Amino acid sequence: MNSTEKYNAYMTIVRKEVRRYMRIWTQTLLPSAITMSLYFIIFGSLIGSRIGEMGGFTYMQFVVPGLIMMAIVTNSYANVVSSFYGAKFNHSVEELLVSPTPNYIVLLGYVTGGVTRGLLVAIVVTLVSLFFTHLHIHNIWVVIAIVLLTSTLFSLAGFINAVYANSFDDISIVPTFVLTPLTYLGGVFYSMDLLPDFWAAVSRLNPLVYVVNAFRYGVLGVSDVSQGFAFGMLALFTGVAFFYCMHLLNTGKRLRQ
Repeated sequence: MNSTEKYNAYMTIVRKEVRRYMRIWTQTLLPSAITMSLYFIIFGSLIGSRIGEMGGFTYMQFVVPGLIMMAIVTNSYANVVSSFYGAKFNHSVEELLVSPTPNYIVLLGYVTGGVTRGLLVAIVVTLVSLFFTHLHIHNIWVVIAIVLLTSTLFSLAGFINAVYANSFDDISIVPTFVLTPLTYLGGVFYSMDLLPDFWAAVSRLNPLVYVVNAFRYGVLGVSDVSQGFAFGMLALFTGVAFFYCMHLLNTGKRLRQ
């Protein structure tokens, strides 16, 4: 395939993915806005007024970056895992694998679909948060970089889950038993400075700690971890996930029936 054909194949997959989640926006976009509004009301307004300041900011301002990242993580992951497993379930993925389309184009198409949904949900949640608090962006480039890296990483993770899933029940196991606990224990609702030394050290094993704190630094200018290390970890995980996804596509493992 020449470059024009590759571009057309890539855009075809991306358009299909975007149309899929926009067609059912009441299931893909609206729930995040409603759920985050409840978080803002309960944790920000009701509980936050009793907690006071955290890290030099109101509790509402402190939790908003973490809640935005939680929405990005869950939506980027969910979009790819559900879409690719659906293609695998109805065997349409086999047509992609035997077509002249390079495997990396297939992967990039699905990942871009997940990233666009993550970005769109991030915009929706951010707009909702402005009804509850005022946000001042400390470093817009850090914000953009973290959002793109995070949505890409979890889109790739969703792809891996879809490849190994044997049923529709399997695609909900990781979000329920892995992503949700890691997110809630990732510093979304609290600063690691509040933890005893032992539990603070344990928390640093959680990759979402670096995601949340790096994004919080971009928005508020405060962080519990080193920004250089956070970016390095995210870039490393993303690179490893990409090459592993390519390995799965190239070998056709669990894809060709």
